[in-house]
Order: sequence, then structure tokens, then C-alpha cells
Amino acid sequence: MKVMQIQDEWGPEHIKLAKRPDPEPSPGEIIIDMKATAINPRDLILTQRGYGRHSGELPLIPLADGAGYVSAVGEGATKFQIGEMVCPIYNRNWLTGTSDAAHAGGSHGGPIDGTQCEKMQIPESAVVRAPSYMTPKQAATLTVAALTSWNAVVEQGQAKAGNVILLQGTGGVSLFALQFAKMVGAEVILTSSSDEKLARARELGADHLINYRHNPDWHRTAIEITNGRGVDQIVEIGGTGTIDRSIKAVRPSGTLSLIGVLAGVAGEVNLGRVVTQNIRLQGVTVGSREMFENMVRALEINPINPVIDNTATFAFEDVGQALAALPDNKHFGKVVCEF
Repeated sequence: MKVMQIQDEWGPEHIKLAKRPDPEPSPGEIIIDMKATAINPRDLILTQRGYGRHSGELPLIPLADGAGYVSAVGEGATKFQIGEMVCPIYNRNWLTGTSDAAHAGGSHGGPIDGTQCEKMQIPESAVVRAPSYMTPKQAATLTVAALTSWNAVVEQGQAKAGNVILLQGTGGVSLFALQFAKMVGAEVILTSSSDEKLARARELGADHLINYRHNPDWHRTAIEITNGRGVDQIVEIGGTGTIDRSIKAVRPSGTLSLIGVLAGVAGEVNLGRVVTQNIRLQGVTVGSREMFENMVRALEINPINPVIDNTATFAFEDVGQALAALPDNKHFGKVVCEF
């Protein structure tokens, strides 16, 4: 089978086409004929060995997002039928509950081989049935970005109808968070530096739009929108570059769901307000298989279409180019590779 693997040296420029033997399922395993994968900022960091020894060893097949069809089942594997469309989960050790040290070492795309391969051998316990109405290209976006958003907004965020949620940017996670927030009946404020992207976000249901380049004190506008109360939840992707404003924008006893640090991991943060305003600061890293299954059930009842940037859809062999394009931030929604 063909695979794309990081070899010889770390970096997206060292992802090369290679061949490996076609896998055969062991007991309890299945084989997935992969049809599409999707790119996340985590994947770029991993290709650069940004997580140190937790990145894995070379050669390494990158990416954690993907979808395909079951083509073979091992002895005792009874959960899926040949021909069903499925998605590998993010971490094959994280089946239920909250994140735990026991899950270390089970993440696809680093430290173990990921989804950028023609055939993926995987325990059936680490697989979720894809939503019945989606194409492989759509389903491939769910594993990391969609589940992170679902976890932030629904599982840990416990968002309710009438809540006001502030989202940052128009990447895959933020747009999924917008769609899930609207699914539960929340009011959404969305920030971006692009008026064009803000207009597209309005089409997806965003209620209030703030261009933070034109309005750097966007936290004040968020407070005005909520009549001085502050927002119930912020899905924070900026890190130290934006978190101080987020702390000012959230209401007393509100929640900051920290899912990214795109604008900085180190710097001063005023924690006094977090304490005095009883603000909940919650880190969010993807989610368990159980959460994934919960999300799929919700999608079957309330279908949404993942936002995919068709101008940023790459071929199987061009995954290195897809990863290298992420920092340009020109895409709207998810960047996908089709096989």
C-alpha cells in the first residue's frame, strides 16, 4: 500500500511517498480503506517534532483526522460490517471519561502512525461509525476539529439555549463550534480580522461579528452586546495573545475553554480577575470515543455540513504542501486531502 510518511528528518518538507506491506487484521482489528484526511495545526507541530519525544519516531505516518470504508475484519471483530464508512478516533486509548495519563502514547499521527495511508489497521474499539449522510471528505473533518468543538461547547461547556458564546477566528474548530452552538440554541459572537470571512460566518448563523483588526478592544464590544453582563463562554484559540481580553469579556462564573495557543504560549496573564470573578478556565484537547459517538448521534438528528475550503483541497501526495499552507491562514474552514 501507499503511505505518506515523515522520514529521515522532521518537517513537512520531509514527508515522502513510500510503500508498506498491505496490513492484515489481527483478532479484534479491522482494516479501513482510507478515502480522505483533514489537516489540523497539531499535525504541523508534530511534523516538526514540536511535542518532543511524544511526537514519536521516524518514519511516521502523519495526521489523526480521516474517514474510509471497512474492507476487512479480524477474528472476533463484530462491531462493523465490510463496506461501512467509519472514522478512526484521535487516541485509541481514550475510550471514555476525561483525559488521563493512561491515554498517553495512543494518539494517531504521533506518537503512533496516523491516517495518511491507503489502508489503516486499527482495533475496532478505536473506530466510530461516520454520520450516514456525510461523504468521506466531510466525515474526515470530524475526528479532531469537530470533536474538540463538541467537547468545548457541549460536553464540558454544557452550553444551553440562550447562552452567549464568543468564538475566535474562522478555522475548522471555530466554525464547528459555531455550528454546535447554534444547534443548542446559543447566541454567537464571532471575531476575525477578515470582513470577507465574517460575512461567510454570518451565513452560518453567527449573530454578532467583530473585526478585531479594526476593533482591537473587541472585549468591550462583547460586553456591550450582552448589556454589560459579559458572555457565558469563550472558545479561546489565541493563548496569551488574546486571553486577557477574553478574561475581561466573560461574565462572572463564566467559562474560558482554552483549545489553542496560536498567538502565544508564554506571557503575563492577570489571574486576579479569574479568581475574583469565579471564572472557569478549562483546557480542552479533543475527546474520547464516547464523546465522538455522542456527537455522531447529535449530527444524525440535527445534520450540519462541515465547512471545507474547496480551494484548499489537496491530493494524497500533497499532504506536505497542505501542512505548510496552514500558517498562511487563508483558508476558511477545513483543509482536506482526498485519495
